[in-house]
Amino acid sequence: MATSASSSLSKAVKQQYMDLPQGDQVQAMYVWIDGTGEGLRCKTRTLDSEPKTIDDLPEWNFDGSSTYQSEGSNSDMYLIPVAMFRDPFRKDPNKLVLCEVLKYNRKPAETNLRLPCKRIMGMVDNQHPWFGMEQEYTILGVDGHPYGWPSNGFPGPQGPYYCGVGADKAYGRDIVEAHYRACLYAGVQICGTNAEVMPAQWEFQVGPCEGINMGDHLWVARFILHRVCEDFGVVASFDPKPIPGNWNGAGCHTNFSTKEMREDDGLKFIEEAIEKLSKRHHYHIRAYDPKGGLDNARRLTGHHETSNINEFSAGVANRGASIRIPRAVGQDKKGYFEDRRPSANCDPYAVTEALIRTCLLSESGEEPEEYKN
Repeated sequence: MATSASSSLSKAVKQQYMDLPQGDQVQAMYVWIDGTGEGLRCKTRTLDSEPKTIDDLPEWNFDGSSTYQSEGSNSDMYLIPVAMFRDPFRKDPNKLVLCEVLKYNRKPAETNLRLPCKRIMGMVDNQHPWFGMEQEYTILGVDGHPYGWPSNGFPGPQGPYYCGVGADKAYGRDIVEAHYRACLYAGVQICGTNAEVMPAQWEFQVGPCEGINMGDHLWVARFILHRVCEDFGVVASFDPKPIPGNWNGAGCHTNFSTKEMREDDGLKFIEEAIEKLSKRHHYHIRAYDPKGGLDNARRLTGHHETSNINEFSAGVANRGASIRIPRAVGQDKKGYFEDRRPSANCDPYAVTEALIRTCLLSESGEEPEEYKN
């Protein structure tokens, strides 16, 4: 099992320095999405006092030619703080700062999907859209081999690992526990976790979050997971099908509701939304992974609790459907539905924006519509 060299450095020695007082000054780690639309980058600056709101945080910049976001001849990119969290690694009063990225001309970078998402969310805020996203991931060694798997073979077949207990069933629980507690400390709206069907695969859930907060909280939860794994010397992979063959892939099932859906007789509004989704399947498939559906094609095969990528389906309590209505929602005739199509490496801003466009703005074409400010 290959772990990183840096993970063997003495954490006790490091802690001597982390325990030193820092006076009134604060370390703010700025976090942003890079040009891949999947990777996260970060860097830290010193502030003279603890920021209380986003308005207390200055804009910053970075070299976009080193993050797949610009050419070297014109590489300055702007970091615009949009959400602030407590830093679970350096602890209070230090901060994690999620940022949008703007190009040299102050226009959004190609992978800044937050800006258009926020605009669309602002058009429907009176409907109070809630989201909950179930983030699956796989723990790998730095050599890309799944954590805990035999070096020259495979573990026993799937069956005992989902929500499993015991050293022969749960691979890497220390990472999961550390991540959960770090998210709670940071103020991320994490609401649960469990071991998944494939060994070394896990899931955490974030939500319910309203509007743009869904994307903000999921991206910060992902960042915290990457940092926790870094400390343990392993890698968190969001690849939707990390191991080919008879092993489950990794998705990011997205639960969605509006105020009307959550109230009495809301089931009719859920069914109306699903009818709209049925007519726009390919648009959603393109929005649900960063490669326009190519990543999800490896996962959405109609097997391993997935629907077929080329077909739309819906059903009550059906985990082989595109859209699942939970059994309790069907009985109570109100609540939410689950879109099972988004891939583990999806951009939550793209996913939530697509759901709003189709379900609430009633768009019907295969391309998103333009709206005047």
